[in-house]
Amino acid sequence: MCERLQSSSTHGGVNHRVVMLGICLCLSVAVHFAVSQEAEAQEPVTYTCTEGYEFDFEKQICKDIDECKTVLEACKGGMKCINHFGGYLCLPHNARIIVSNGEGEPTTAPPVERFQPVIPQISRGEFSRVIQSSSHSIQCGVGFMPDSQNYCRDVNECLTANPCQHQCYNLMGSYICQCEVGFELASDSASCQDINECEISNYICQFQCVNEPGAFHCACPEGYQLKGLRICQDIDECETGAHNCREDEMCWNYYGGYRCYPKDPCLEPYVKTGEGRCRCQSQTVCRGLPPVIVYKYMSIFSDRSVPADIFQIQATSVYPNMVNTFTIKNGNEGGEFYLRRSSNVNAMLVMTKPLTGPREHVVDLEMVTQSNVLSYRSSSLLRLTIVVGPYPF
Repeated sequence: MCERLQSSSTHGGVNHRVVMLGICLCLSVAVHFAVSQEAEAQEPVTYTCTEGYEFDFEKQICKDIDECKTVLEACKGGMKCINHFGGYLCLPHNARIIVSNGEGEPTTAPPVERFQPVIPQISRGEFSRVIQSSSHSIQCGVGFMPDSQNYCRDVNECLTANPCQHQCYNLMGSYICQCEVGFELASDSASCQDINECEISNYICQFQCVNEPGAFHCACPEGYQLKGLRICQDIDECETGAHNCREDEMCWNYYGGYRCYPKDPCLEPYVKTGEGRCRCQSQTVCRGLPPVIVYKYMSIFSDRSVPADIFQIQATSVYPNMVNTFTIKNGNEGGEFYLRRSSNVNAMLVMTKPLTGPREHVVDLEMVTQSNVLSYRSSSLLRLTIVVGPYPF
């Protein structure tokens, strides 16, 4: 409300200026009130576009969003991104796009051509709606097919065709086959063929590798048992009782088998005086023969690496001023061994050539003890039976 201002001044000039100031104040208040009323009466304007579009405030329209430019790696698997109304397509590079406007025959556009969207107009206070004035049909490439919205969608060949023999993994526009452990893809990239692990290496198994579909196993020869997955371990038939030795025989186990030897190996004119120990009772009868023969047995692998220390011979009694000498009396015709003297009381039998089994090798080792001071001389013979196994393990 604007009140009229009056002055009590009797001067006419001053009264006139006061009246004009009151009029100006009234007009200013009236204009401000009118503008405020108009601002309060005006409703706010909102602009909303459908998905795939954004509002252009300058042109006052909804324009299509080019996802091929804004979305990082919009299409994967080597697919090509093609912008479309309110979205985008991921198509193979060889896909052909057929555009039809409802008049005449459809025309085929090259794969690189992009759709030009129909831009809808937006009115104030209203939601936008995409108006599509032309129809579009798509000819999809291999591995794709059009859906109800006329988009090329990936075909899951693993569900529809089951092209793989073992495992199928769907990819965008294609698929890949994989095989189970122990198999590999054949040349057709769909079927699986067995991998013969036994041909990969000669060291997979210690003795024999047996291939089977998708796997393999190791086998051992007779006289051995499998230890773990690939190692063959000798079976001690003498300990397990799996032998056919008689009561008067002893069982001797070697690598890969066993042998039966007489418990009393002494032959005339020798008599048994201990386990494996024979003595001649008559010096007259045993003239020229060793008075004592000791029988020992040992076993070695076939083709053992050489040189190798395999057996030690040692004097059981030591006397002052006595000298012991060690020699190979028999069984070394091929030069497979030699004796290395370690001290006055022992020597080591060394194998110099590999022995291939199965075979039995008997070596006579002689020890001569003598004393020049006492004019004493005696000898004893150790008959060593070396059983060579049939395998190098």
